[in-house]
Amino acid sequence: MRIAILDDYQQVALSCTDWRPLHAEIVTFSSHIADTGDLVAELRPFDVIVAMRERTPFTAERIALLPNLRLLVTTGMRNASIDVAACAAAGVTVCGTGGSPGATPELTWALILAVTRHVAEEDAAIRRGGWQHTIGYGLRGRTLGVVGFGNIGRAVARIGQAFGMDVIAWSKHLRDETAVTAGVTAVGKEELFTLADVVTVHYKLSERSTGLIGARELDLMKPTAFLVNTSRGPIVDQDALLAALEAGDIAGAGLDVYDEEPLPAGHPLRSAPRAVLTPHLGYVTDDGYRIFYTEAVEDIAAFAASRPVRVIEPA
Repeated sequence: MRIAILDDYQQVALSCTDWRPLHAEIVTFSSHIADTGDLVAELRPFDVIVAMRERTPFTAERIALLPNLRLLVTTGMRNASIDVAACAAAGVTVCGTGGSPGATPELTWALILAVTRHVAEEDAAIRRGGWQHTIGYGLRGRTLGVVGFGNIGRAVARIGQAFGMDVIAWSKHLRDETAVTAGVTAVGKEELFTLADVVTVHYKLSERSTGLIGARELDLMKPTAFLVNTSRGPIVDQDALLAALEAGDIAGAGLDVYDEEPLPAGHPLRSAPRAVLTPHLGYVTDDGYRIFYTEAVEDIAAFAASRPVRVIEPA
């Protein structure tokens, strides 16, 4: 059995868990391979591929070009960049893993605090010899608007409540009783963008949610309000957000996700004003990686024993 581990940027996959019980040849790739031809050339000899979240898409085209592939393991149980139906048609089993439920809410609040208290800007200034150039935006008594109220959205809301914020939430199917149970107020979409001092995005990416937040929603925001996205890049219209930041129509943004990842060198977001950027770190924690890779080993061992676990079926 030959196993490829993709996008091991930090080169830690083999140290996060014990791969020896698999008795397999394992090759790790620490650099992202974007080109389909290059990717297929590297992966064609492997019958098992371990993909890290959505870093490398597996489209129907790519699956068809990998005739030796029998098992595709994704970290996490949801991966929009894998064509699961194409895998099933090609006889490729797709399995997932658990993860660390606290990782993304923690990173969300790191970005909220960084952008509202100008952490990156002041860090850079003090290293240049400066001292106190900005005035922070206090959160207590302000309004947190949560777009998408699944497990991550609810966890972020609870932390907002601990900061003394009033929390409002919107998603297409949010019920009033669900919001009341969580101690938040369910509002309409326009009302959320109008009232919130901090908008945080936790919506599932789909065709319908692509561009969910565009120029219209950004225009509704207060000029003192901040937008934070740790969900998926395409949910927010990138051009509209850039325009709002450059015009000063909103106070700032904290971004962990982008339309294209890794974010290309020279991309305009890299120089956007009033923005704090992180390289999709929402799930990147020590405990999360241990769970990812330990359960990936379990998935491979179970598949080899003809008893696959955590199988992801076509929708």
